Amino acid sequence: MTEDRYKRLMEALGSKEVFVSLINAADRIITVAVFLGYVAGIIYLFFTGSALVLPMILIPAIPFVLVSVFRRLCDSKRPYEVYDTPPILKKDTRGKSFPSRHVFSIFIIGVSFYYLWPVVGTVILILGVIQAVIRVTGGVHFIRDVIAGALFGVISGLVGFYLILPI
Repeated sequence: MTEDRYKRLMEALGSKEVFVSLINAADRIITVAVFLGYVAGIIYLFFTGSALVLPMILIPAIPFVLVSVFRRLCDSKRPYEVYDTPPILKKDTRGKSFPSRHVFSIFIIGVSFYYLWPVVGTVILILGVIQAVIRVTGGVHFIRDVIAGALFGVISGLVGFYLILPI
């Protein structure tokens, strides 16, 4: 996206108070709902005595740490830093834009749930697509950030649950 196009988008969307409120609420609701669902899934597995409790924790956690370290090392600027335009989403973090950790997290959680409960996993993956769009239109990530986050999340989940775990 060019600087001019980005600034026009932020100006057009940011001038609509209803949109600003809606996109901030949707971002927060999706993030909290998926996190609480993830914790609930782990608790359920624990109380049912499932052997998948530890994989359900470690398979998302290890790549999450790796993505966090990678982001810190890359320290890519966010759109609002590059274009000096305030974001629509409430955010003031500097750098650490690539890849999107929100999108990474929701996609690896979606793949994790898909392994156990395909319908729930599918719903979470759909929410991941919505979250990716929100993070870009909210001005806190570039498209490349959310695509990389989604790919890292999906690949990490597939490797963990479908290649490593069955062994």
